[in-house]
Amino acid sequence: MSQKTVAEIIVDTLQAAGVKRVFGVVGDSLNGITDVLRARDGIEFVAVRHEEGGAFAAGAEAHLTGDLAVCAGSCGPGNTHLINGLYDCHRSRVPVLAIAAQIPSVEIGTGYFQETHPERLFQECSHYCQVIAVPDQAVRMVESAVTAALSLGGVAVLVIPGDVAYLKTEAPEVRLPTLRRHSALVPSASDIRQAAELLNDCKKITILAGIGCAGAHDELLQVAEALQAPVVHALRGKEVVEPNNPYDVGLTGLLGMPAGYHALMDADAILMLGTDFPYRQFFPDDARVVQVDKRPAHLGRRTRVEVGLAGDVAATLRELLPHLVAKGDADHLKTAQERHRNDDEHLAELATGDAGAPELHPQHVARLLNEIAAEDAIFTCDVGTPTIWAARYLHMNGRRRLLGSFVHGSMAGALSQAYGAALAYPSRQVVALCGDGGFAMLLSELLTVRQHKVPVKIIIFNNSALGFVELEMKAAGTLEYGTELDNPNFGALAEAAGIKGYRVSDPGQLESVLREALAHPGPVVVDAVVRRQELSIPPTIEAKQAAGFGLYALKALMDGRGGELLEVAKTNLFR
Repeated sequence: MSQKTVAEIIVDTLQAAGVKRVFGVVGDSLNGITDVLRARDGIEFVAVRHEEGGAFAAGAEAHLTGDLAVCAGSCGPGNTHLINGLYDCHRSRVPVLAIAAQIPSVEIGTGYFQETHPERLFQECSHYCQVIAVPDQAVRMVESAVTAALSLGGVAVLVIPGDVAYLKTEAPEVRLPTLRRHSALVPSASDIRQAAELLNDCKKITILAGIGCAGAHDELLQVAEALQAPVVHALRGKEVVEPNNPYDVGLTGLLGMPAGYHALMDADAILMLGTDFPYRQFFPDDARVVQVDKRPAHLGRRTRVEVGLAGDVAATLRELLPHLVAKGDADHLKTAQERHRNDDEHLAELATGDAGAPELHPQHVARLLNEIAAEDAIFTCDVGTPTIWAARYLHMNGRRRLLGSFVHGSMAGALSQAYGAALAYPSRQVVALCGDGGFAMLLSELLTVRQHKVPVKIIIFNNSALGFVELEMKAAGTLEYGTELDNPNFGALAEAAGIKGYRVSDPGQLESVLREALAHPGPVVVDAVVRRQELSIPPTIEAKQAAGFGLYALKALMDGRGGELLEVAKTNLFR
């Protein structure tokens, strides 16, 4: 065995795990790590402008590749800046290792400059969070952190005092366990038979499929055919469920359309596959439910489940298929498919431009992006209205990818996720659908894109407001407040930063601008000025939501904002 510093042990282990880059912001407490990275081939330090952006970027890389990705922050504020991005990584269950540098070890506990306690800070957003206090701990702790992130899916955090990174210890050759080949978890034969009996007894069955269906596409289609079941996909399942699927009838939930909503509500049985869909109000009260999930803790926590099967979706469906009796009645499926066709026609009608209009419809922007973007494009989207338009207008084909903060629900992720994706896949087109609020929140990361010349295509849905928050306020019957955004010309701002920029508000120019922007060889920003009053109506309006809109309208009139109501009507009712 040879003598190595703790920093060398960390970098050796990361390289053995296949890590190609570390996203972060340098600082004196990280010097031991960055000095080793500087001298190494095959791994680089990607300097970002904000640690939160680095965490989002690492999460995107991990999501797309399935491999370990790494971010780092210096002591104190550098650590705390990581937290939101790491929450997103952890809740998305992507394997990310965070290196959290710490103040000198002899100063811990004295209230020293920039002192925090990272082992406490990151406890809720990690599977593993430990301090390397002495060099002899380094080998086992680093390997344990890598193993935790990869095997459990989520974040692991290594806390390293700056002085400890330079200390030496005996270090054997790195030997990580094989972590990518998991044995498939399959339910017991009796549980499989019980699930089959329930499904065979029911007439109208709908499948609700999520991200856990990755790798189970063939099995999903076979079960849908046997049951003559429409397939409703959850948002995170869109990229794996929607492609080449004649049984798919879209989403349900706040982002969905009527076909998906009614397919679930009209069912007498629901087969949930690899989804932890959280919105209980979109489940029927009286349907019988079979749920398949490899995480037993997910079974029954969103709706009442009669048969819960703890197992991998593909393996479980292969066991289930021989026990299913093929359905002869396809009326439930045909009704859902007809509704889905109607939904698509309605969405297409909304996704056009009004000649001579001073602003764009956001649906028009999203539809054109879908048509113009590459067949293997990677899309990232901010939460709020960009996610709605992505969910409804971007078509997944088995090669395209779609990611966002779909579980944690954080603003400001799309830009950083885009450059993380582009660095992982430099030959693929990466398109970020940003909200004006989200883009501005981590505007610093535009300079990260510039510095590293990452050729991402950034499309800003600029409605000068926190649009989804406004919609929620209106649905609750309150006047919007604090949501208005006094934005600059983002295209000009991009040009000032040395990035190609466009600003477009004329529907007649939109297609040519998007084509030129997506063909541009470097990074580009398109400031798409869209209508603020565009309503993204959910698939069904509950009585309390209708009452809320009525109350909002009354309050708006009494507040002297009748013109705003007229604009809402002009934008939405007559299209």
